[in-house]
Amino acid sequence: MDKKTCFRWGLTAFLTVAALMVFYDTVFRNGVLFTLLHILSKALSPVIYGAVMAYLLAPTVDFFDRCILKLAGGRGNRNLVRASSILVTWTIVFFAFYIFFSILIPQVYQSVVTLVGNMQSYYNTVYAWVMQILEKNPRFAEVVTETITDYWDELRKWFTNTFLPQAQQTITIVTSGVLSVLVFFKDFFIGVIVSVYILALKERFARSSRRLLYCRVSEEKYRFAMRAVNKVDRIFSGFVRGKLLDSIIIGILCFIGSTVLRFPYTPLISVVVGVTNIIPFFGPFLGAIPCALLILLVNPLKCLYFCIFILVLQQLDGNVIGPKILGGSTDLPSFWVIVAILIGGGFFNVAGMFLGVPIFACLYSAVKHFSRKRLDKRFEADPTLTEGIFDSNDAVEKLRRSKTTEHQGEKQ
Repeated sequence: MDKKTCFRWGLTAFLTVAALMVFYDTVFRNGVLFTLLHILSKALSPVIYGAVMAYLLAPTVDFFDRCILKLAGGRGNRNLVRASSILVTWTIVFFAFYIFFSILIPQVYQSVVTLVGNMQSYYNTVYAWVMQILEKNPRFAEVVTETITDYWDELRKWFTNTFLPQAQQTITIVTSGVLSVLVFFKDFFIGVIVSVYILALKERFARSSRRLLYCRVSEEKYRFAMRAVNKVDRIFSGFVRGKLLDSIIIGILCFIGSTVLRFPYTPLISVVVGVTNIIPFFGPFLGAIPCALLILLVNPLKCLYFCIFILVLQQLDGNVIGPKILGGSTDLPSFWVIVAILIGGGFFNVAGMFLGVPIFACLYSAVKHFSRKRLDKRFEADPTLTEGIFDSNDAVEKLRRSKTTEHQGEKQ
């Protein structure tokens, strides 16, 4: 046995043992791998922020590249054009942030201050409603009293053992939140610098990655990997960028409509509706329900108008704005969208609910591709065995029918 073969066998054995040890530690012990990944992710947070920002801003930079080259007659210096595009893009982004923080944030703050100041009157209103219901329904009042009496000890234990410790933990988190905010802004600004480098050199990074992949795998695997990367990029870019733009538009339309209809807490409601609209399917309900309850405390009739307005707005989003922006970016059936949101939210909360859809769409596309290739091979072996597997309007199903007809004609 030559040295090269011995090295391969030794490397395979080492990696197998290492994988088994990592699996055992992750599942049955302290999970050192997750600890290391957590430390590494904290250290690389600026790079991750920069990569995400560069990915989101890449189409805008490319657009300004084309515009500047067109104005220069296609003869401009590429490095100078790219630097100008990055400068214009980040100028627009910082201007948008300035508009957001200087105009919208003060109004949201004023809405929150007004809400806190009206808490006592809201409490009195709710208390009056409850007492009125109990007075008109004595039997219901007796049931409520008996229920509270039966569960009083459990409520007291829950308040002492669960609520108070969590409240103390929340206070601790809020107290240390100032430092976390400072760390976040430090990572964010470093990420801006990283994004500038990535945007300036993104073609070089892509070319180096393709070159490295090409020298390690065969031509067929290389082309397959490139198609897979393009598919993943199409899904993520179409969904993430499209959903963010869609949510911004919905937030603006909600602000305009709420201002015209004179709903209370208009800036706060618009921000909540726009932000929660990022979450597919469940987002409109998650944002509309607390806003409707807030308006209900002020004016029940306006709460009804708000519910009708949100229903119309979401119909406009679902039938006009969303399809125009998102198109068929994920090609994921509605059932699997719900499954992806539930699984992603269960593991990673709100971020999982947002990113779960494109990740699940990539997995769905991969399974669909490999199953289709397998079915094609089975079909080539014997066309009659695949009856009822493909859709009736599928091109492969039509081909199967023609092949089956030819096969039966040859037998006759």
